[in-house]
Amino acid sequence: MGPLLSKQEYNGHIKPTNLGRGSNSIVVGGENCFPFYFFEGNSPNLPRVAMEVYDTCPTNWPDAAVAPFSDVISSPVEWARKCVTTYSAETICLNLSSTDPNGADASPEEAANLVKTVADEIRVPIIVWGTANPEKDADVLRAVCQTCPDKKLIIGPVEEKNHKKIAAVALAFGHTLVASSSMDINLAKQLNILLSNVGAADDQMLIDPTVSSIGYGIEYCYSVIERMRIAALTQQDERLSFPIVLNIANEIWKSKEASISEEENPLLGKATVRGIMLEALSAWVLLLAGGNIAIMRHPEAIKLVKEMILDLSL
Repeated sequence: MGPLLSKQEYNGHIKPTNLGRGSNSIVVGGENCFPFYFFEGNSPNLPRVAMEVYDTCPTNWPDAAVAPFSDVISSPVEWARKCVTTYSAETICLNLSSTDPNGADASPEEAANLVKTVADEIRVPIIVWGTANPEKDADVLRAVCQTCPDKKLIIGPVEEKNHKKIAAVALAFGHTLVASSSMDINLAKQLNILLSNVGAADDQMLIDPTVSSIGYGIEYCYSVIERMRIAALTQQDERLSFPIVLNIANEIWKSKEASISEEENPLLGKATVRGIMLEALSAWVLLLAGGNIAIMRHPEAIKLVKEMILDLSL
């Protein structure tokens, strides 16, 4: 006879959200227990991984991050297609980095047309991510929503400063919102309330609590996400009961541990292995905290995370 596990029943649950459209749509959330606590409740939808695609060729990525996409990195459409056909991506996160007003400052119309081109070619759910510049994102993401009315995109980051401008248009065209706040459970809850007040339905909202990698404050990120899940499951907090997005990739690959070359510091080991392991382990830690979608970059790191998800779900 095996050991008897102590079980606890929870009155709350995470609201399920359908992403994308048609046969390639996916559902996240829906669980009524803590992450991977299958012995205590139901988790009908396992965590998912979204693969990054950028609308312009990155210039500051380490060689290890560029290598898997070197043949398509100058074409967002081909890049997205490779993620789906070669790496079996379930979801794409299209980063509109070219719209950064401190960079190329591409126009909202340019960005919207590109998103439509990618969305016409790629059938999996598409997360469209701005530059976290509230003013520019408001213009860009509104244009994206209007240009892609039938694509059911996932739009982010939606912040308190621009939530009214973005949400009104996104909701009118049936898109999903990613509510982004800065590592604070109260700020996250407040933004979710504000989005509900402007008409966002429960199945049109995701939470982006802001995250960081191992070595850069991941313990605090973990505690914030964990507290969100405790509030949702044990206190039935309706405004914190949404699936959580972990935009982890950029945080990993901009760190010095992932970018320092072997020649510069041979004691850190092989740069490729180092970056992959840092991304995989950081994503895994935050999935254990309660994340539902991890936005990741390197195919090998993604493979490791997917294997861990399956191993724990058996």
